[in-house]
Order: sequence, then structure tokens, then C-alpha cells
Amino acid sequence: MAAARLEAACRPFGRRPYKMQSFRIWDINQKTFYLRNNQLVAGYLQVPNTKLEEKIDMVPIDPHTVFLGIHKGKLCLSCVKSGDDISLQLETVNITELSKNKEQNKRFTFIRSNSGPITSFQSAACPGWFLCTVVEADQPVRFTNNLEDSDMVTKFYFQEDQ
Repeated sequence: MAAARLEAACRPFGRRPYKMQSFRIWDINQKTFYLRNNQLVAGYLQVPNTKLEEKIDMVPIDPHTVFLGIHKGKLCLSCVKSGDDISLQLETVNITELSKNKEQNKRFTFIRSNSGPITSFQSAACPGWFLCTVVEADQPVRFTNNLEDSDMVTKFYFQEDQ
């Protein structure tokens, strides 16, 4: 017990180890996430290819905000704005080492909203922009700010990986 307090006292202010959990994620059309050419894609994986499914690693910051990653938290999902374009990028960053207090980490932060079994993820860096898939399979995961567009799917099932 004393060792844990000493360890906490020696850690720099604003940094604490976050607990990472792994989840299965699929959109409401049953498309799962996988990597293709270093890009996160959503599609229908059949039995021989189910091992390609990417688990989403999540580190809760507070009850409604999280960091999201893949590959055991070594690749982070981020929201990047360039001019008027908002894009999803995978960045080589360990999500357990990010701090919620740093402004530069805001691009990695997602606001998680639950409605029953369905979850959505809004970018904290770009309010109003949501993580989404498109109706067509095997297309990149991206962001949308048009929740009325029937081609964009912003609702996901999110289940802890056992």
C-alpha cells in the first residue's frame, strides 16, 4: 500500500497510468473494423478472415470521454483538421501515456454517448463531427458532421472483448 502511494507521489503531475480495455466494435449494419493499407476500414469479414478484425482499445478519461486506439493501444485514432477537411488518422502514440490535460492530446479525445446498446463517438477536437462508417462495405472509417445523411453510419455496438 505504501509503495503504491510512493509511486503515485513520484509520478509527474497530470500524468497517471490509464487502464486500457479492449472492445469489439461493429456498426449497426454489422460491419467490423480492420486494417487495409494502414487505413482503418469497415467491412464484412467472413470466417477465414475474422482474424483481421481490429479490436478497439479504449482508455476512459472521465465518464464520457475516452482515448481510442488499436494494436494494443500503440496506434491512436485522431481527428485532424486541415482547412475545411476533417479526417481520421492513425498515429503511433501509446494511449496510456496521453494526458487529458494537454491541449495537443485533444485530437485523440472522443466523447462517448450511449443510447441503450448503441454507442457513438464525437470528436472533442472538432465538436459536431462523429466517427462513422459508410453503408458500402470495405470503405475507410471516417468522420461526418451530417447526421441526416443516410449513407453515414454513426451508431456502433461496442462490447468488451473477453
